[in-house]
Amino acid sequence: MALLCYNKGCGERFDPEHNARDSCLYHPGVPIFHDALKGWSCCKKRTTDFSEFLSIKGCTKGFHSNEKPPESFSQEETSDKPKANPVEEFIIQGPKSAEKMQRERPSSNEPRQRLPIKVSRSLEQALEKLNLSSKNEAPEGSCTGEAAAQVRAGTTCKNAACKAIYQGPESNTEVCTFHPGVPVFHEGMKYWSCCGVKTTDFSAFLEQLGCSSGQHCWTGKGDKKAVSCRQDWHQTSSQVVVTVYAKNPLPALSSVKANRTVLEVHIIFEGNKIFQAELDLWGVIEIEKSFVSMVPTKVEIMLCKASPGSWARLELPQSRSHSHGEQKEAANAEEPRAVQGEDSDDSLSWSEEEDEELEMGTPSN
Repeated sequence: MALLCYNKGCGERFDPEHNARDSCLYHPGVPIFHDALKGWSCCKKRTTDFSEFLSIKGCTKGFHSNEKPPESFSQEETSDKPKANPVEEFIIQGPKSAEKMQRERPSSNEPRQRLPIKVSRSLEQALEKLNLSSKNEAPEGSCTGEAAAQVRAGTTCKNAACKAIYQGPESNTEVCTFHPGVPVFHEGMKYWSCCGVKTTDFSAFLEQLGCSSGQHCWTGKGDKKAVSCRQDWHQTSSQVVVTVYAKNPLPALSSVKANRTVLEVHIIFEGNKIFQAELDLWGVIEIEKSFVSMVPTKVEIMLCKASPGSWARLELPQSRSHSHGEQKEAANAEEPRAVQGEDSDDSLSWSEEEDEELEMGTPSN
């Protein structure tokens, strides 16, 4: 009885009683299909035509075999082979609604932390050219604290190098350790005019402990000129960048604080000018991964988003309308001064039209 040979490339019928060592001509390899070429792994012949591929004669002689080859893709794995990992299911959730985001939003009353400041070399060189050590400039530590009763909890002491935070009337009894002098930048060295402890590292300079003791100054001296600065913001899927355009900001006297939903900006820059703002952010940020970058022309606040995605605005709509009301009252109160030529730029709260322009024109990666 003739049997069918299942060796690859043979397919002939044979008599088991006359099955010799050289009776079968077959391919011991596997078929290969690559770049439109077809062939067998055991020999070099290749073709682009499938019919020619099927008619390629075997390259090896041997016995005929009537055993069917194992399935290429078996349903069950043998015990020798490691079992495939089970298929994992991924549940993709759609964007959260505004109501749900509001319910899950952290409290704006959380403690605020100072964001680390990175100072560019170009700003260091620019500050060296400024006459910051002028004797005509009043020291930072001369504060009487007359308005301490109006200080809000969480306010930071305005004295240089003091990081104390106002917790209540008992904070007024604490001793303030600060630098009464001014920062000096000269030939790559950074130091305070009052103590002269010099260093080349800017981070070490910012962390220098004060050399004098006195009272905390919660409200500032009031001799700085409060101005509004031009600003902008853009975002990626993981980061929001708030830019404040201020010429030659002073890192030693400026601070940017934040909690997960609120950003507080306090920038002192060339000309004894001060810019201050407080924003209720649209989304939630990670404080540990956020920081501030200062260059001669601007201050960039890099805020890391707690979850990837796009923010519709920088601020919450409620806080923006509240800020607009405050700014309108302030503008009415200071209108005579503005006529006299006070410096002013855009406010930190955007209008509806500007929001739409930013959403259409700002790239979101």
